[in-house]
Amino acid sequence: MATAALFKWRHFLPEIILLNVRWYCRYSLSYRDLEEMMQERGVEVDHSTINRWVLRYAPELDKRIRPHLKPTNDSWRVDETYIKSKGEWKYLYRAVDSAGNTLDFMLSAKRDSKAAGRFFRKVLKAGHTQAPRIIPVDENAAYPAAMDALKEEETIAEETKLRQNKYLNNVIKQDHRPIKRIVRSMMGFESFNSARRTLRGIEAMNMIRKGQVKGIEQGDSVSQVRFIESIFGIAA
Repeated sequence: MATAALFKWRHFLPEIILLNVRWYCRYSLSYRDLEEMMQERGVEVDHSTINRWVLRYAPELDKRIRPHLKPTNDSWRVDETYIKSKGEWKYLYRAVDSAGNTLDFMLSAKRDSKAAGRFFRKVLKAGHTQAPRIIPVDENAAYPAAMDALKEEETIAEETKLRQNKYLNNVIKQDHRPIKRIVRSMMGFESFNSARRTLRGIEAMNMIRKGQVKGIEQGDSVSQVRFIESIFGIAA
């Protein structure tokens, strides 16, 4: 979608909208924090408006960075963590490679073999990922069942090894922390859909932060901002 159509009928400049989306998905800030920060800069915007921006543009950010991600390796680390939505715990499936690069993620209402299977399929279709050689997971019984089903339908190669050992997954356990830290300040999500849409922006910003975008180094925040503006067609 072209930039003009994407921001049509908005009463604020695209630069202001993206700034708020980027900050909310990158740092431990509430919508009211951002409202106050904008007031300090002479911009009067209600926190509910910022909420609508995030729900609209966070998924778009995730979508637009995908073609620019560096390839990952064939050693997966898979795990799920808890996210509260409308007062109930849901499951955020996440996967990284052995170097800590994000492969993909998926919010699920259930934690079973069908959900695990859907997640494995999503990772395989991510575009920047390789078919797995080995997948360390915890002792959740859903993973072997999902792996057996995927091998039977020839979605995953028969020689792919699933290793169940909770001590082998420290890389993914550590990688949950930045996501959980940001989500914690949000005090839960109002709905499953708002959680799903917001998490897409949080995970996208996390991938950018980790240096997964081609030509953008980890820690180079200025280049990261310029990259985000460029994929939305905003001139520097």
